[in-house]
Amino acid sequence: MNIWRPPKIRRGALAVLRRNVLVWRKLIIPALLMNFGEPVLYLLGLGFGLGQFVGEMDGMPYLAFLASGIIASSAMTTATFEGMYSVFTRMVPQRTYEAILATPLEVDDVLAGEMMWCATKSTISGIAILTVATALGVVTSWQALWVIPAVFLIGMCFAGPAMIMASFASNYDFFNYYFVLVVTPMFIICGVFYPIDTLPEVVRNFVQILPLTHAVALARPLVTSTELTQPLIHVAVLAAYASISFYIAVVLVRKRLLI
Repeated sequence: MNIWRPPKIRRGALAVLRRNVLVWRKLIIPALLMNFGEPVLYLLGLGFGLGQFVGEMDGMPYLAFLASGIIASSAMTTATFEGMYSVFTRMVPQRTYEAILATPLEVDDVLAGEMMWCATKSTISGIAILTVATALGVVTSWQALWVIPAVFLIGMCFAGPAMIMASFASNYDFFNYYFVLVVTPMFIICGVFYPIDTLPEVVRNFVQILPLTHAVALARPLVTSTELTQPLIHVAVLAAYASISFYIAVVLVRKRLLI
């Protein structure tokens, strides 16, 4: 088998997506409570608490600045958790993928379905935060609804690298490296809590290649109804991360499961 051939995107991916949705329905209530509860804590604790001292940031109330950044970062963390922990669980301990691959479905279908599911969960999380932000008076225009497809793309972007980590992992502890060395630094320096213009020039230039920087730059203007600059560049970077990492993940999972 040629593990390096480009993945095929087929309708079988929708069967994998449907399978995950059916499983998730059993946990829908605690999952939705978590999606709403966490953003409330962030927005009330930091948006209102810290916001009283900060006032405005980048020409908008700090609560609005934070809420729009949290939508992007939540999509990152949701897709990362699902792409690593859930994919690894289905691939190794539960051996779900072995059962799926006994059908006409291929690795390409499995990972495409998983990637769409990661993006779907990210979108659910983004909608929950957007709803809370609207209730707190952050959202002032229907334009903010455009952030929903943007969040889906952000989820796709971060699902691919997470699945790459899952393809390497031998146990759950392995994922700590990715969170400590990749996810947490991006969460801190990519514009979620403050503008990247305040960073030293070397760091500012470095963060431009990180996907969360472009995710925040795309989501923030949509949520706050401010000027959206260079949207095609942000979309292109996120799409490139998604497509390249998906290909690498497919190759690695083929190697792990089929060779």
